[in-house]
Amino acid sequence: MKQITLNGEFTLSGKGLHTGAQLTATFCPAADNHGYKIQRIDLEGQPVIDAVAENVISTMRGTVIGKGDVTVSTIEHAMAALYACGVDNCLIKVDGPEIPILDGSAKNFFEGIQAVGLKEQTADKDFFYVKHKIEVSDPETGSKLMLLPDDEFSLDVKVNFNSEVLANQYATLDHMSDFGAEVADARTFVFVRDIEPLLKAGLIKGGDLDNAIVIYEHKKTQEELDHLADLMGVPHHNADDFGFINERPLSHPNEPARHKLMDLIGDIALIGRPLKGRVIATKPGHTINTQLAKTLRSEIKRQDVQAPVYDPNVAPLMDNNEIRRCIPHRYPFLLVDKIIDKSEHYIVGVKNVTVNEPFFQGHFPQEPVMPGVLLVEAMAQTGGLLVLGSVDEAERYSTYFMKIDNVKFRQKVVPGDTLLFHVSFMTPLRRGMAVMKGRAFVGEKVVCECEFMAQIIKNK
Repeated sequence: MKQITLNGEFTLSGKGLHTGAQLTATFCPAADNHGYKIQRIDLEGQPVIDAVAENVISTMRGTVIGKGDVTVSTIEHAMAALYACGVDNCLIKVDGPEIPILDGSAKNFFEGIQAVGLKEQTADKDFFYVKHKIEVSDPETGSKLMLLPDDEFSLDVKVNFNSEVLANQYATLDHMSDFGAEVADARTFVFVRDIEPLLKAGLIKGGDLDNAIVIYEHKKTQEELDHLADLMGVPHHNADDFGFINERPLSHPNEPARHKLMDLIGDIALIGRPLKGRVIATKPGHTINTQLAKTLRSEIKRQDVQAPVYDPNVAPLMDNNEIRRCIPHRYPFLLVDKIIDKSEHYIVGVKNVTVNEPFFQGHFPQEPVMPGVLLVEAMAQTGGLLVLGSVDEAERYSTYFMKIDNVKFRQKVVPGDTLLFHVSFMTPLRRGMAVMKGRAFVGEKVVCECEFMAQIIKNK
C-alpha cells in the first residue's frame, strides 16, 4: 500500500476551547514521509512542530504538543480524522495556540478530508505491526490499555465515570472505514462538577453548549447552577433536572464512549505510522493514551525496520519454481525458497535453514553455523528478484555484485532457523544499477545487514 496525502487544501475556523480566541486551521498536502506536522503561522519564523508522542507536553483536558516555547493544543480530533482516513502526510497551519474546537467532535475535520479527497503517493506505507501483547496501566485511576495483534487497526473502549447519569458505556470500531458514520460526530463532554475548577485553571474559555455535552448529575442549589451558567454564558437550567442539559440530542446513546474512542485514535496517531493491532481500553484518557503512543515510539526507534510478518499458511507470491525461472542460481547455491511480499521498492524472501545444507559439512561439523558470506549472498539473490521485476523476460538477465558496504553480523544462524530477508532500494534504479539495503531476520531479531550495489546484465 502506498502512502496517502490530501488531494488539496481545506480550511476550518472557529473558537479555541481553552483560549476562546477565533482560530483558523488549514490542512495542506505534504510530501512522502513528511508525517503530521503543525505550523504556528502567527509566530515569528512560523515554527513547525512534529505531531509525535515525544513532543506531548501536557494532557490536561486535551493533548498538547510543544517544541521549546511553541505549543499547540486540542489536536486530538484533527489527528483522529486524518489517521482514520488513512492520511500519512499532512501539514496543518494554525494561526493560534490550539486547533479550533468546532462542535467538539471530528465531524468537520472528517468532512473536510472527504471534500478534498485523498491522493496516493510514491512511497510505501510503513505499518507498525503488533506482534505481541503490549500493555500500559495506571493503578491509581484504574486506566488500562492493552494492544494485541490484529489484521487491521481496531479498538474496544470501556468507560466508567461513577455517575448515575452517565452509566458504564462501551464502544467499538472494527474497521476504520466506519469512522465517519460511527465515531466522527461524537462530541467531547464535561461534568458540571468539573466546570468551575476548569474555569479557575484558565481552561475552557471557549466552552459552550454548542461544542460540548454538559452532564449534570450531582445536586447543586439553583443559585450555584445559575452562577456556573453565567460563567459559561449559557442559559440557566433547573437544578432539579438531572441529565444532559444540551438542546442538541445525543448522536448515539453511548456518545461519550465513542468520543473517548475518537480521542484514543487521535493520540495513537502520534506514533507516526499506521498501526495494525487491536486496542482494548479501560477508562482511557489522554495521559495513558499518550503513554501508550510513547511506548510504541520507543519500539519504533529501537528497530529501524520491523521483522516482516510471515504466515506460512498464506500462498507465496513466488515459489521455488518461479524463483528458478527468474534467476540462474541452482543447487547448492540457490539460497531463497520463496517470496512472500513485494512492491516497487522492497521485497521479502524466505529461506528455511536445515541441517542438510552442504556447507554445514565443513562450517562447522561439530557446531554448524551458516557462513556470513552466504547470508549476504542470500540477500543479494532476494534483491536480484526485486531488480529483475523491472525488466521484461527476467530469465534473460542476471545481477552481479559491484560493491558491498556496512556489513554487520549480529547473531549466528543455525539449522532449524527460518530466515526472512527484507531488501529495499536505497536509490532509484538507474541504467541497470541498483543500490539496496538488506536485512536478514530470525524471528524478531536482525541477524545480518548490509548495503550493496548490483548491476543487471543480459545473459549471453
